[in-house]
Amino acid sequence: MAKRGRKPVLDKIKKREIVALMTAGCSRKMAARYVGCAAQTIQNTADRDEKFAAELRRAYGNAELGLLQNIRNASKKAQYWRAAAWTLERRNPEEYAQRGPDVITVDQIARLLSQFADIIIEEVPVAKYRKQILARLETLNKGLLEMPKKGTRGEES
Repeated sequence: MAKRGRKPVLDKIKKREIVALMTAGCSRKMAARYVGCAAQTIQNTADRDEKFAAELRRAYGNAELGLLQNIRNASKKAQYWRAAAWTLERRNPEEYAQRGPDVITVDQIARLLSQFADIIIEEVPVAKYRKQILARLETLNKGLLEMPKKGTRGEES
């Protein structure tokens, strides 16, 4: 019985080109433009072809490792200290990223909630109400501490 459907857009040569481009640091979108398809075509092909999907993951990881190695090598020279700072800002944004004047951290919010609790203890005379309010503030505080940290990322599309 003959095969049905259209011929795949990505043949072996185009798949190899895509993997090579992504290893060099290109995005899927750029690789798709280069081989003449849509980025979604690459994703659809990877969904159907586990070997191709694994090659894409490896290519993405190799490109990222290469770029990080370049940054690390540059940061070893004192005049290129910004490379080290850049890496720290992106790997640990809670600690090192620059913040605008209107940005407040989770730690600052937690301290503010603690100050609210102190005010409530001093100002709310009825113990029943005070306990209810403090319990709600504690729930808010726990929710803040359980929030995922920014800066985690997955693969690019």
